[in-house]
Amino acid sequence: MIAQRVKTPMERWVTVGHYTLLVALAFVFIFPIVFMLMSSLKPSEQLLRDTSSLNAFLPIGDISLNNYYAAFERAPIWQFIFNSIFVTTSTVVLGLVINSMAAFSFAFLRWKGKNAVLSVIIASFIIPFEAIAIPLLLIVNTLPWIGPEGLKISWLNSLHVQIIPFIVSSFQIFLFYQFFKDLPFELIEAARIDGASSWQIYYRVIVPVSGPVFATAAILRFLDMWNQYLWPLMVTQSEVYRPVMVGLQYFFQLNVVWGEVMAYLSIITIPVLILYLSLQRAFITSIATTGIKG
Repeated sequence: MIAQRVKTPMERWVTVGHYTLLVALAFVFIFPIVFMLMSSLKPSEQLLRDTSSLNAFLPIGDISLNNYYAAFERAPIWQFIFNSIFVTTSTVVLGLVINSMAAFSFAFLRWKGKNAVLSVIIASFIIPFEAIAIPLLLIVNTLPWIGPEGLKISWLNSLHVQIIPFIVSSFQIFLFYQFFKDLPFELIEAARIDGASSWQIYYRVIVPVSGPVFATAAILRFLDMWNQYLWPLMVTQSEVYRPVMVGLQYFFQLNVVWGEVMAYLSIITIPVLILYLSLQRAFITSIATTGIKG
């Protein structure tokens, strides 16, 4: 049995300082969430009064769920949540499939001009969505209605207009590509020798060993789509199709009740926290093994 080396006093102090710094950073990130949750349980008068002291982070005073009840009465929150879940889930699932397949073609298939196409995809990172929002809106507005005769639906004021333009993601393609190109090429060659087609190599060889990057792509895309505000605001007029972020404006009409605002923010934050906590191990693993690392 190999004896462990005893740490020197200096090494112990370095370790203590390291963990102290990590704990301090954790509190910095946790405090806003704790403040939001505690504030959602307090009347607005007490909420504003407690912001000048540590009571803002403690369940002290008139604690109740009244803000949550009032929030559901003020806005159709269930409709907003359903819209966001449907739009986000559809975009994430379809995006994972299409973008990973595109990255597979860049990493393992041979076709003319793929390096030039990949360069264009990477270059598109510098274009902010705000720069293409109006042109995209004009394109969507000129698209033909879809559906059978008599049941045709417009692209504007719908759920699919919030999904289809965001399925393909240049960042996701690059993320998958960075992960795929570091996989052992012997896996691909062995599968080809066994007679596997490109499609079989993709879903039988590549996908099973790429869980971390799929988890990372899912989390990042989920956050992006869940927090969508500008595009849904531009293309939807009815609350039947609006997501949670656009629904936030319902709480800033007429009189603003900050307790209700905090309650609504708590409701729409919970799904994001659950997703991240359930996939954090795979997320961290992928960050350490893909091109995101420094």
